[in-house]
Amino acid sequence: MSAILLYGATGYTGQLVAEHAVAVGLRPILAARNRELLQPLAERLGLEWRVFDLQSPAAVREGIANAAVVLHTAGPFSATSRPLADACLAGGVHYADITGEIGVFEALAARDAEARAAGVMLLPGSGFDVVPSDCLAAHVKLRMPGAARLRLSIGGLGNMSRGTAKTMLESLGRGTLVRRGGSIVELAQHPRATADFGQGPTPTIGVSWGDVSTAWHSTRIPDVEVHFEASAQLEKATAIPRPLKRLLSLGFVQRLLKRQIERRLPPGPTPEQRARSRSVLIAEAWDNAGAHVVSRLETLEGYTLTALTAVEIARRAALGDAPVGFQTPSTAYGSDFILTFEGTSRQDL
Repeated sequence: MSAILLYGATGYTGQLVAEHAVAVGLRPILAARNRELLQPLAERLGLEWRVFDLQSPAAVREGIANAAVVLHTAGPFSATSRPLADACLAGGVHYADITGEIGVFEALAARDAEARAAGVMLLPGSGFDVVPSDCLAAHVKLRMPGAARLRLSIGGLGNMSRGTAKTMLESLGRGTLVRRGGSIVELAQHPRATADFGQGPTPTIGVSWGDVSTAWHSTRIPDVEVHFEASAQLEKATAIPRPLKRLLSLGFVQRLLKRQIERRLPPGPTPEQRARSRSVLIAEAWDNAGAHVVSRLETLEGYTLTALTAVEIARRAALGDAPVGFQTPSTAYGSDFILTFEGTSRQDL
């Protein structure tokens, strides 16, 4: 098998990915910008390692040399995705990441023709966001080919890693992004609805989640919203007044808050917390005649699932199973891809 290079291996999710890769018999090259953190991890796992940051294009191209695929886990991806994608396109190396950031998806989608010309697959969102939800969206599109509206609802989200918290912090000052008529628009208010995660209707709140981008690329359904189960923490976040949100979005405030996240939050959920958790996703589609279909997917906790899905996508790409151009999980590997992972089941309601 050709080499997989895992960039961001020292982060919380990166370590989970590296450990799972070794557990299934793979030997990725580990890479990051911090030698003090990377070397002990690589030596513990018995893996080759490379140190480089993303500031120098030449250093990045050298850092990914001889790799067949780069699996990128170092967010926020708004700052880190482009340098690695540039190097992959220049070097004919497939690219996958675990972003959930709408802007990153759209930026990589805009490079589809460039990727096809280079013979490279660009597949962002190879983790919890967006593998299960993207596959579920593609499944309901198969059930309702004429769907005009899609709502994805996600329940069972628990503790987040520092990286996820920083990424969510960046969007705090903006409204809710949804897709209308095929275009991404920003709503001043958070849409609200209900979803049945298995115990009756539960309130949900609209969020700016990656599927607002990817579900359209996968299904061409023109209207898309993503909702989370309305937890107490989410209710508090959505209740912040807009003037305060604008203040919180200022650069110096963001830097201060990110330092607080580093100091105060644990790296991520413990193994015990992850083992106790499950995620439930609902996809609902409507056509213009008012017909309605619903499917529900139950799967592993998000970080655990990310390690499984990201490693499998990288493994397939390293073996040559990598359709070129911009891809989503379902356009690359089909709507049933998610069902190949342990602990996952889908039900049409």
